[in-house]
Amino acid sequence: MSGAHYYSVCQRHMGKAVEIRTHCGRVHRGIIERLSPNRVYIRPLERGGGLGGFGIGYYGYGFGYGVALGAIATLAVLPFFFW
Repeated sequence: MSGAHYYSVCQRHMGKAVEIRTHCGRVHRGIIERLSPNRVYIRPLERGGGLGGFGIGYYGYGFGYGVALGAIATLAVLPFFFW
């Protein structure tokens, strides 16, 4: 898939929890915070803690970190009960 395809998918799922797998095999789980023409910025998920016990927390990345759209191999929207 192209970066343009993942850009439109990320636009539709802004604010939702996703799992992103890159071509090099890395797995990133987080909530889509913002989008640029070549990167998707996600806020990492934290299991079993975080803010109010809902499993959402910050790891010191501020507003999240970027994953290059061209490096994405798969992107899956996570159901709420998953994390």
